Amino acid sequence: MKEQIELIVAAAKKAVDEASDEKQIDEIRVKYLGKKGELTALLKQMGSLSAEERPIMGQMVNEAKAKLEEIVGAKQIQLKEKATELKLKAEQIDITMPAKEAKVGKLHPLNTVLNDMIDIFQSMGFDVLDGPEVETDHYNFECLNVPADHPARDMQDTFYLADNLLLRTQTSAAQIRTMENRKPPIRIICPGRVFRADEVDATHSPVFHQIEGLVVDKNVTMCDLKGVLEQFAKEIYGADTKVKFRPSFFPFTEPSVEVDVTCSECGGKGCRVCKGSGWIEILGAGMVHPNVLRSCGIDPEVYSGFAFGIGLDRLTTTRYKISDIRLLFENDKRFLDQF
Repeated sequence: MKEQIELIVAAAKKAVDEASDEKQIDEIRVKYLGKKGELTALLKQMGSLSAEERPIMGQMVNEAKAKLEEIVGAKQIQLKEKATELKLKAEQIDITMPAKEAKVGKLHPLNTVLNDMIDIFQSMGFDVLDGPEVETDHYNFECLNVPADHPARDMQDTFYLADNLLLRTQTSAAQIRTMENRKPPIRIICPGRVFRADEVDATHSPVFHQIEGLVVDKNVTMCDLKGVLEQFAKEIYGADTKVKFRPSFFPFTEPSVEVDVTCSECGGKGCRVCKGSGWIEILGAGMVHPNVLRSCGIDPEVYSGFAFGIGLDRLTTTRYKISDIRLLFENDKRFLDQF
């Protein structure tokens, strides 16, 4: 039996040395050390030995088993390390190769212009607020001094959802909500989508974007309005831009003005874009009507203010020389890739 043990150990060592992968070494372990392995079979034969021989042979079998377990374990570690090394070598990255270009999204031109405008007005101390797109008649019309018989309330101009519920036609409604809940001084802008029942063409859309501005405080004058809008125009169009105020009418401001800037295409000389006038209209503005202040609980004898409304879509088309407003909403990748 001693010779058998020595032969089994020698054969097992040779098999372990020749094993080339973890599967083979596991098969060797089962063959020699498993429940039905060769060393286990020897232990079952010990019943034929004398009482004196059994402990001696049992010790020899256990020593052989421990030795083989050590040899097999060492080989398993060696093969595992080798496999890991080969895997790392196969998966290594050549850092000298050019990197793949990462495709990232870009800002829509409307968002680019909006972010620029927010930066400009925030630098002048304005807060940025918003209101709901679904508004009530009270906030969208009544508090803005638009009487019940005003043409703007006609079903052909406004998207009504119910008798007193509509899609806001102007972001000025957010100004009313602000004045009701905040005491002067107030200095805010309200960017957002608005909705009007316009025919779709190169310059009109039923969905477009506005930025309303509002300042309410003591001793606010038209000079303050002019200074803010001139600074805004120069920041957007350049330091040489000139601003012109023309008398106009809005129910919620008095006096009211339309604001033009020198054409960015021709510099004021006259061209196709400005129809030869040298000027482009960009917004409407005026001093907040006393009735609007009263409807929000602000005393017009103590406070005054100005408001302005800028068409973000028109500003974007003039800034980037886009000929058709519909391009801003169609999500044509060929168009968006230019920005």
